[in-house]
Amino acid sequence: MRYWLLRSTKGARVLAEDPKWELAILATVQGFYVKLLEEFLRGEVPVPSGLEIVSPHGDQAGETLARMRRWMFLLDLAITPAMLRRAFTEESDPEIAEAMLRYFVGKKAHTESDRDKTDMVATFLYRHPRVPGQWEQRGYGLDGSLPISPFEIALLEILADSELPPLPEPHLELLRRFDALEEEVLRYRDFQALLGSGIIQKIRELKHSLEDTFFHPGVLATVARCNATIGARFANLFRAAAREIKTFAHDLAEEGGIILGSVDGVDVTVEQVRAFDENGLLALDYGRALEKFHRVSKLKQAIEGKPLLSRSASARAAAATAETLPPAFGAFNPEAVRKALTSEHLAAEEAKLLKVEQSVIIFVRVADPKFRQVVPMRFFNLTLTPAEAEACAAEYLEEKSLRAGVARVLVRLVAVTARIISELEELKRAGNSPSLWKLHAQLLVALLVVAEKTLESAERVCRLAAGRGHQQEVEDVRISLKKLTDYAGIAERTLARSVEAKSATAGAY
Repeated sequence: MRYWLLRSTKGARVLAEDPKWELAILATVQGFYVKLLEEFLRGEVPVPSGLEIVSPHGDQAGETLARMRRWMFLLDLAITPAMLRRAFTEESDPEIAEAMLRYFVGKKAHTESDRDKTDMVATFLYRHPRVPGQWEQRGYGLDGSLPISPFEIALLEILADSELPPLPEPHLELLRRFDALEEEVLRYRDFQALLGSGIIQKIRELKHSLEDTFFHPGVLATVARCNATIGARFANLFRAAAREIKTFAHDLAEEGGIILGSVDGVDVTVEQVRAFDENGLLALDYGRALEKFHRVSKLKQAIEGKPLLSRSASARAAAATAETLPPAFGAFNPEAVRKALTSEHLAAEEAKLLKVEQSVIIFVRVADPKFRQVVPMRFFNLTLTPAEAEACAAEYLEEKSLRAGVARVLVRLVAVTARIISELEELKRAGNSPSLWKLHAQLLVALLVVAEKTLESAERVCRLAAGRGHQQEVEDVRISLKKLTDYAGIAERTLARSVEAKSATAGAY
């Protein structure tokens, strides 16, 4: 190490009392802090006059040191542990980390933020040894008797200029608990189980209970090794959970789905999962990221056992294998699918319907009035009645009035009808693919359930309009109702005929 001469106890006292030595350390930390803040703020950080370039060899070292300490106190308030964690990468200079360790440990009074930053810096030094593998072998204490880790020897060397009181026996007992917690973490094979165990919080509380003893090299050596082991385990399990969620999102998107599941009453969409940055989340301070970790865990639970859609690559592989076998569509039971529908499945369909409504409304409002009754869809042209076109063009859809209620019902009837026609077309095109056919058949069953509820809402509006003498509005809604009822009947008969035909085909093999 660069500072091997500091191992002398006598030299340590001299250095600890030398303002020039402390000033040199603070100047190094200041340079790193200012650069970090400038990157964070994307602009220049004004440094107090006289502290831009600090020379520890000047005659005014004592006066400069007092000003520097106040300036460093302000910088400490600005730099969070999470910012420091992101700043230290594999390319970072270990000598800067060593200077920062001296700075934090050498403080007269420590804050909780100092402890978290020291924790991070010590762990960085443990994870990035100057010589690969140098911390793996255990050495011996300076007296040649007590076993001591090479990393602890290195920390003693780095911190030789700091006053290091002996570890009290109660804190030695606390220190021994880290080994047991480390072994416990390694037994977990699932991210949800690890997060639910509360063991990470136990480790944080244990660190806090060590008080200022935490800054002792022996404690830092133990904690850094524990952090590296547990951090690697936590990150691996977290990334595995994130991969599973993203795989499910990819499969869901390919099959036309939008919403993965609900977490704390809020739907999580495919696009949100695609934008999910697990590396960025792991770089956050644990306290800030904890809620996000729990949301990931809950989402993973939410997607497990979903009956409508393929859940993973293995499920897709099974479906692909099934396509090489006789298409046993007879196993499809619309009534069983209907009973298996959950609120999440209906919420996913609701999201699709809202998109169809928005698309139709936008087209009608921007199209030439002569042609706005024919809306181009993916596989067909959707023909609107004059009343439906007027409803889509209406500026009063958000009103709390009868006319707004009638218009909203007409727009919803249009959307549900369009979705049923779309799924019927998809079903027709999936005739040679059992897995896709079953998927669209299931979605069609969900749509029929939605259609029933839409028809009930439309009937209520008709009764209300009739009660107020608005017969034309009633007639307009009933025309759209009949159109939806006709297509729903076609969907039911198509499902029944398809199941019968495929069952007969399967029986011929």
